[in-house]
Amino acid sequence: MTADSEAGLPADKPPVDGVYADDPAPKSGIGILFVVAILSGSFLLFLVQPMIARMALPRIGGAPAVWNSAMLVYQALLLGGYAYAHWLGRVPLRRQAMIHLGVLAVAALWLPIGLVAIRQPAGLDAVFWVPVFLAASIGPLFFAISAQAPLLQRWFAAASGGRDPYALYAASNIGSFGGLIAYPLIVEPTLALHNQSTVWSIGYALVFVAVLACAFRLPKASVAAPTEHHPTSPKPSTRRVLHWIALATVPSGLMLATTTFLTTDIVAVPMLWVLPLGLYLLSFTIAFATQRAAANLIQKFAPVTILLFGGTLMAGAQSEAFLSAMMALLLLFVVAITLHARMYDLRPDPDRLTGFYLAMSVGGALGGVFAAVIAPVIFDWTYEFPILIVGAGVLAAQPYLLPLFQRFWEGSERRANIAGVAAVLAIGVLIVLGIANPGQILGARAEAYAFLGMAVIGVLVIGQRPLYVFALVASLFLFGGYRALELSLTTDARTRSYFGVYTIREYADMRTLAHGTTLHGVQLKGAPELERTPTSYYLPGSAVGQVMQAAPALYPQGARVGVVGLGTGTLACYALPNQQWTFYEIDPAVLDIARNRFTFLQQCLPQGVDLALGDARITIADQPAASLDVLVLDAFSSDAVPMHLMTREAFDTYARALAPDGVLVVHISNRYLALEPVVEAAARLGGWSAALLTDYATDNGILGGSTSDWVVMSKDGATLARLTATDLRWRTLRAYSGFTPWTDDFATIVPLVRALNKDLPVED
Repeated sequence: MTADSEAGLPADKPPVDGVYADDPAPKSGIGILFVVAILSGSFLLFLVQPMIARMALPRIGGAPAVWNSAMLVYQALLLGGYAYAHWLGRVPLRRQAMIHLGVLAVAALWLPIGLVAIRQPAGLDAVFWVPVFLAASIGPLFFAISAQAPLLQRWFAAASGGRDPYALYAASNIGSFGGLIAYPLIVEPTLALHNQSTVWSIGYALVFVAVLACAFRLPKASVAAPTEHHPTSPKPSTRRVLHWIALATVPSGLMLATTTFLTTDIVAVPMLWVLPLGLYLLSFTIAFATQRAAANLIQKFAPVTILLFGGTLMAGAQSEAFLSAMMALLLLFVVAITLHARMYDLRPDPDRLTGFYLAMSVGGALGGVFAAVIAPVIFDWTYEFPILIVGAGVLAAQPYLLPLFQRFWEGSERRANIAGVAAVLAIGVLIVLGIANPGQILGARAEAYAFLGMAVIGVLVIGQRPLYVFALVASLFLFGGYRALELSLTTDARTRSYFGVYTIREYADMRTLAHGTTLHGVQLKGAPELERTPTSYYLPGSAVGQVMQAAPALYPQGARVGVVGLGTGTLACYALPNQQWTFYEIDPAVLDIARNRFTFLQQCLPQGVDLALGDARITIADQPAASLDVLVLDAFSSDAVPMHLMTREAFDTYARALAPDGVLVVHISNRYLALEPVVEAAARLGGWSAALLTDYATDNGILGGSTSDWVVMSKDGATLARLTATDLRWRTLRAYSGFTPWTDDFATIVPLVRALNKDLPVED
């Protein structure tokens, strides 16, 4: 008989912070109270990230280094919050509550949420400045809120008499998902930033009250457990902690890699980032649920899903873009549930809960750093996507699909060895045939036969992890991986930056630049006059082409021209010797491509051109007033809409930089968004005269031409009248009832999404 049992205390279950499972029953409603506190805190956490980003955008710009720095700030604060919650477990419960309420109270000094009134010191790089700026603006608030999910779960375990607290993590992620969806769909479209700040501050006060109420439910220390704040369960091994970290790393990285893969190789859709992140968060609600049926079922079939969907996505299917997008999202969801459920199965006792969540946050940060920071630097394609799929295959449980398979593999070691060798040889044959292009032998269905063969072998070897992983790697390699590697190793046609993957393709009569799946420039081949011909969106009959051709008459002294967005440098072929041209470009990779892979700049501006690297709004704001005669905004192709470049304050910046009779040319071609309402509202409120011209590719008759929509604006109505007098295709901008103009304080793309608003014009 143990000392505990002699004292009348339970010997079979350890205390949680000194509270035993058969202590007096907790008061009713305690579960709901803790759920509300955890859910509301997580909701606020996922509101503050996009909110502070929107606030900071006009001040710090949209350069990739800026936003990667911001991401690292969020991850560092989240890690800090989890580490603080883990440290707090060393002290008694009531003292934990006092300390955390004090932290929340001190953090409240940063309310209402907003940006600190400090400026970037001269000479300090943005990579170092942005973390300091964001941490000073929201650091204490983010830190205090981020600690609550693990901390309150531990409190709940003690306050409820030893009930399992892990299910509350599902509530935490429901709150996170709610905040994530609510911001772009509800908060941003209905509230200006200053109102968002007020609402968030009210929410913070309510969370403080909820945490205070939870603190009052904490029990007093058990007199039989004087060391109540010390864990009593066995300490997890280093191998187990590393396993937790790995299980958290792969879903976190795959969530970001899926977003990059979809927007680069499948389809570019506004707000697409919400879907992978939302599914990632929802996966916890299934993986950490008390009822295990759904999680167990998904884990059982996860190896099949990873094998089949991974191979299909690597094969690529731009003709079925949305089907491929759905498959990628489903694959992410299955992987996240599978690996998070495995974490749940390996969870420690509640008294070591905060260390478990700290390891999870370390893994999440590592996955984010790999996919968002390291991969764009070391890879020229989205290789992180197949790498993380392989990681998922390595870590996922390997249950036999059928009892027959289990009896086969475990029935005889000799039989299993023979089957394994046969599987390896069959996979090797499929790889050789696939690379050798067996189409001449097997016909058009060769790839389908190879895929079917690989799928059959992969399904048969599930349960034998080395063979399964080999089949998975072979499938990814055969159905797209080897072609990607070949392009990376044998040519310099592809490059990558934080903005995405750029691919240069050579044809007999032209050279093209694509950003992901979106065409960004075309140069004709042959005679010098062909190579200097403006193509794609910049044809002579387009609005920007007409402005450039009219510039010598409008500004005979020599036009001062600024272009936001370099691309291939096509617009340079409108330049004249007495003109001064400046290109504003945010991506260094584009500068290298325009200078070294296309010849527009060399042939059309041999005297040289000014290239300003950085966020255009910030760079233009630093220029002298009236220093430009023509300013072209060409940063809005495909889904890339730098919102801070199209607010009323941004247009005021352009007006200041332009001469009184200057011309602003805005490219609004977009497959998914109708941007005309944004420009119309800015023109009307800013006192601009404006007109729009659509130039159809079928009308221009030039090889490499693309349909384009451009808006031309000027503070001088006479200048605009001269530009539009000779072409009947010009029209005035249409006003859209109910549209709220974009400002730095309020902007949303929801009313502009064509798929959501049927009355908007459709891009041809």
